[in-house]
Amino acid sequence: MIDSLTPPDSLQTFLADTSAVAAQHGEEFDFNHLLEHLYDSRTLEFPGGHWDIPAFPPVQIGGLSIDLSITKHVFFLLLAAVLLTVGAVTASRKIRKNPVPTGFANLVEVFVVFIRDEIVLTTMGPAGLKYTPFILTTFLYILIMNLLGLVPFGASATGNISVTAGLALVAFIMIQVAAIRAQGLSHYLAHFTGGVAWWLWPIMIPIEILGIFTKAFALCMRLFANMSGGHIVILALLGFIFLAKSIYFAPIPVVFVVAINLLEVLVAFIQAYVFAMLTALFMGLGIPQGEGEHGH
Repeated sequence: MIDSLTPPDSLQTFLADTSAVAAQHGEEFDFNHLLEHLYDSRTLEFPGGHWDIPAFPPVQIGGLSIDLSITKHVFFLLLAAVLLTVGAVTASRKIRKNPVPTGFANLVEVFVVFIRDEIVLTTMGPAGLKYTPFILTTFLYILIMNLLGLVPFGASATGNISVTAGLALVAFIMIQVAAIRAQGLSHYLAHFTGGVAWWLWPIMIPIEILGIFTKAFALCMRLFANMSGGHIVILALLGFIFLAKSIYFAPIPVVFVVAINLLEVLVAFIQAYVFAMLTALFMGLGIPQGEGEHGH
């Protein structure tokens, strides 16, 4: 299991070196708090103080000890779920009262229409319309988690590889479910042979099995790397302030940090879109072309 409570060794080395240089110039600065969006903890910070989240006793299952304590990333994971649920219910009630939505309900409808027309229909065709709620929920959930990482004292749960692995696992299950429902179990299993001669099956079957897991792995690593990359860039730019020997150099990294931070708002939307789009695309690969067109 990956321990996300401490930063990677390479980042720890960078922090130690940079802090040492700062100390040589009479500065005392703890760089570790700059990594709050990158690694997990059991402390929630807020203006004027912090709150230590209580830890639960580990659950013993056989010989395994499972820690189910709530951490900062789990808290923001649950917060994103609550915000999504409240927002969806509120928009739904407004649309029922007024068929021509306005305000927040109109904003939600824009996302719904965009996901349906530009992602689901484009990648899966009419047969994929029944999966629109799943793709829409995936997009909005990831988007909210990404944006929470840009809020002061917030944290980006999608910067935790355990979170992105969980999202990829759900996507993996839905990809296989969509393929089995569209093709039937027998045809689904037959595709592992790749349509080649039987004597090539020992080579083709392992490759095809590896391929279905590679898709989920790509979803996991793509989201994790992109959501972590921006924070690492910001950390590196801020480190230049203390590595430079002149105070007049400080405004230059600050300008770039502000620009990168604004760019991360765009990245939050792009990464949510890419994850939802690739999930729909992988689901569409298992749906035969033309299915559902007559019923559309």
